[in-house]
This record gives sequence, structure tokens and C-alpha cells, in this order.
Amino acid sequence: MLSGQTGIDMNLAAYIDHTLLKPDASIMQIEAFCREAVEYGFASVCVHSCNISICKKIIKNQKTAICIVTGFPFGANMTSAKAFETELALEAGADEIDMVMNIGAFKDKRYDYVVDDIRKVKAICGDKILKVIIETAYLNDKEKIEACRICIEANADYVKTSTGFGPSGATIEDIRLIKKTVGDSIKIKAAGGIKTRAFAEDLIKAGADRLGTSSSIAVMKGRL
Repeated sequence: MLSGQTGIDMNLAAYIDHTLLKPDASIMQIEAFCREAVEYGFASVCVHSCNISICKKIIKNQKTAICIVTGFPFGANMTSAKAFETELALEAGADEIDMVMNIGAFKDKRYDYVVDDIRKVKAICGDKILKVIIETAYLNDKEKIEACRICIEANADYVKTSTGFGPSGATIEDIRLIKKTVGDSIKIKAAGGIKTRAFAEDLIKAGADRLGTSSSIAVMKGRL
């Protein structure tokens, strides 16, 4: 049970995308990471696409999904490259895709381009979950609202706050703003800087449906 959620069965592990996106991650680290995900019952493991085959060996027949990042971490790839990367990942066994919005195009107010960029990746995903990272650290509140609108228009399944590679990550204020903007029309993933159980629970209370963190075990154990 999440503290403060009286009468509501909320399994914290089921909110967590157990994340390992370090460029120097070894096979042994990926394997151990996947075993942790299965043990705790995390929603997904979030990894680079080159690690899908490693994850599948351990996660096979488990409820934990395999989540892959696309256009990561800057979002500045060509749309065709993002779409192709997504197609290859899904063919290899990915269950969910986290793609980065083209932040430069968005800041230039080329909104049609940004919508098309997301929509084409979603077309490849079909009924698979697509989460769109808007990288809130680079946006003011007005831009965050517009980015949420674009994600809805482009048929994304989630709007996600951060890559974890930007200048800052998820905040309670951003989750509240996003929730106020999107209501129940799209889900919300908070990511970046989630290191404590208290912060994780506060993000969920603010409206987050999923949490991306590389500190999943510490969060579960209430450490840090």
C-alpha cells in the first residue's frame, strides 16, 4: 500500500519502469537488472534496443514489459530514423517505446512537424504503448501545456517528463500541471531524479501513472 492512500490498493512496483540506460552497462549488469525487475514485479525494464535479446531471456513469460528508448536522448533524429528504430525494436521483442520529442522543432513552433514525428512512430507502434518525452527542463509552463496538447493530438499513450539526461527531471509541480492539462485523455510518466520512496509516492498522488527511475530498489526499500 502507498502511504496516505487509505482503502486503495496501490502496488508501488507496478508503477515503476526499472531503468538502465548507461552507455557502459555490461551484459552481467543487464541480466542482474532484469532479475531485479522480475523479483519486484516492476512494470517494465527500460533499456537500449541492443539489450532486448538479453532481457527476453530473463523476462520471458513474466508480466514485466520490455521498454525501449527511441531518438534518445536528444530527439533530434530524422522521423524516418525514429520510425525505423521503433520498428526494429518491436520486431526484436520490445513491448513499449519511449521516444523523445524533437525539442528544437517544438521550440521553433513547428508544431505540425512535431505532431507528424510522433504520429509516425505511433503508427509503427500500433497497439503497443508509446510514451513521448517532452523534456520539461527545457520548457516553460506554456510550452509544457502545448507539448501535452501535441502528444494527445498525435495519439501518444503517455506524456513523459524527462530523459534523465537533461538539466533536471520530474517535479511535483510539472506533474500537477500536466495532469490538469491532459486529464484522463493520456497517461503520465514522471522520470528523472526519482530517488526516494516519498518522492515517488508524491508524484503518483500528483497524477503520475508510471515512474522511470534507475534507483528502483532504493525507492522500494525507502532508502536514500
